[in-house]
Amino acid sequence: MSNIKFLKPVLLLVFFILLFIIFFLSKPSDATAGIAIYWGQNGNEGNLSSTCATGRYAYVNVAFLVKFGDGQTPELNLAGHCNPAANTCTHIGSQVKECQSRGIKVMLSLGGGIGNYSIGSREDAKVVADYLWNNFLGGKSSSRPLGDAVLDGIDFNIELGSAQHWDNLARYLSKFNNQGRKVYLTGAPQCPFPDRLMGSALNTTLFDYVWVQFYNNAPCQYTSGNTERLFDSWNTWTTSVTAQKIFLGLPAAPEAAGSGYIPPDVLISQILPTLKKSGKYGGIMLWSKFWDDRNGYSSSILASV
Repeated sequence: MSNIKFLKPVLLLVFFILLFIIFFLSKPSDATAGIAIYWGQNGNEGNLSSTCATGRYAYVNVAFLVKFGDGQTPELNLAGHCNPAANTCTHIGSQVKECQSRGIKVMLSLGGGIGNYSIGSREDAKVVADYLWNNFLGGKSSSRPLGDAVLDGIDFNIELGSAQHWDNLARYLSKFNNQGRKVYLTGAPQCPFPDRLMGSALNTTLFDYVWVQFYNNAPCQYTSGNTERLFDSWNTWTTSVTAQKIFLGLPAAPEAAGSGYIPPDVLISQILPTLKKSGKYGGIMLWSKFWDDRNGYSSSILASV
């Protein structure tokens, strides 16, 4: 009987140790805050490998797929980096893998401010989702623009056209999660809430990371000496949108956007301390790698993000 009495506390101890291990192993590996960067729209910003090798970025959005939907032949535009139409972008696949080997998530970004894209119906959303799966994610196609690399997910940067059926696209993409590898969904809405084009998609609660554009939007961005509008908008986003993490999207240099630039010292001293009080805080998104190179923004803020 004495042996049995001795075993009970030992078993309890083992049980609690196992619970402790399970808890920490199940925590998201990307729980720490980081910087997301847009890459692909300027041939002078360095290649994808060098971008990831800086050690400054946790997420890279490859921008943009500028044409898709409504029966159009999809078109990838990577500015001066390569020509997808001539099939000269496949070498970027090995660079994607290199980034992923560093623990960096690489997304394909849909849309942008220039292009011709829309989703015409629920059926069209399924066609576009299947195209993305087969050409950039875990599916198979003979015409994969970035070669055999499997990107981590799809970024919605919807700035043109109709608000219709982006929610259907998000739902169809999320269904690929049951095929063995998670498909991350991210989005870059404008800071006025709700976003007029992406509101329905974000309401699906399927998005992992949302990097809100707090620039070129006077009602909710920072202006010199005024943080109130930004904080009010940030509070709305972090309390209203179901996503794993919300990011503060900023221009990486004054010239990168029409308005909304925040000097690094102001961001660090006046803004980040308040943002970090939210459990939804995920870090900073910057537009773009080209402008970040010119201004050194990410280097200035990295230790404080």
